[in-house]
Amino acid sequence: MKKYSTKIGWVGTVFILLAYLLLSFNLILSNSLVYQLMNLFGALGIVVDTYYKKDKPPEVLNIIWAIIALIAILRILFINLQY
Repeated sequence: MKKYSTKIGWVGTVFILLAYLLLSFNLILSNSLVYQLMNLFGALGIVVDTYYKKDKPPEVLNIIWAIIALIAILRILFINLQY
């Protein structure tokens, strides 16, 4: 995994930037499952990279980012189950 950690981190970065771009240009909603999944997988990709590089500040930031995205995903799924 360490061999690919930088590539995984770059994929994560692209996911987060793409999610932000789509949101900023009103091409996606912040409460959409796709937006939150992009944030979750983007953050997890960066966590993998920073874990192997032992770079704690961005690792902690992205763990929190992923937790927020996961909570948002659960809320979206739970709300959809109610209807």
